Amino acid sequence: MRDSQKGVDMYIHVQVIDVSNCDPVKNMYVDFWHANATGVYSGVVASTNGNSNDQTNLNTNFLRGVVPTDEDGVAQMLSIFPGHYAGRTTHMHFIGNYGGTVLSNKTYSGASVSHVGQFFFDQDLITSVEKVTPYSTNTQTTTLNKNDNIFTEAAATGYDPIMTYALLGETVGEGLFVWILVAADMTAERDVTARPQPALLRPPRVQLLAFSSWEELWPSWLHLLRRSWSLLRVCS
Repeated sequence: MRDSQKGVDMYIHVQVIDVSNCDPVKNMYVDFWHANATGVYSGVVASTNGNSNDQTNLNTNFLRGVVPTDEDGVAQMLSIFPGHYAGRTTHMHFIGNYGGTVLSNKTYSGASVSHVGQFFFDQDLITSVEKVTPYSTNTQTTTLNKNDNIFTEAAATGYDPIMTYALLGETVGEGLFVWILVAADMTAERDVTARPQPALLRPPRVQLLAFSSWEELWPSWLHLLRRSWSLLRVCS
């Protein structure tokens, strides 16, 4: 997933459990993607995405990856810490797909369950990483977590959308281990009206809620069973 992108190494663990019985959800294909250290997404040419005259970025796929959850419901990925871009706090995108097939060309197709959401990071951690090269060369306007509409909407529900982290050395530049627990209602199905962005045209059919630890899951057990809306809303 890192490809040739420079930045702070980030080892990602996302555990998905079934909210009905707390069993791990195996073989859910988790799709991660995020911006590079200077706030640029691969595969996109736009005025708000780096050099809009660089058409070669359409053919790139850095910092995008898909991995299945294992027997413990854990999806593991090695990437770099995301950079920021104007109007958004630092974040990572996430899709959970279930019931599809891996094709011979290593693509994934036919999933009957899909959900789009975002994970966020501690503000102090973001500030520390932004001092490290090449993040420090990013001239785009910084948006704090508290000023990001999607972050504040997620946090207001009472669930924690921030990934827990640990340094892999004495300094943040030596790497990070980040993790989060996601509770999924594997029987939930609902229709949504997609926003006009093309990336949001696949309706979610699994309800997901994010927790940083098991301790946060248990007190909310009954509330989880009654919820009809996911913390990880369909986002831009």
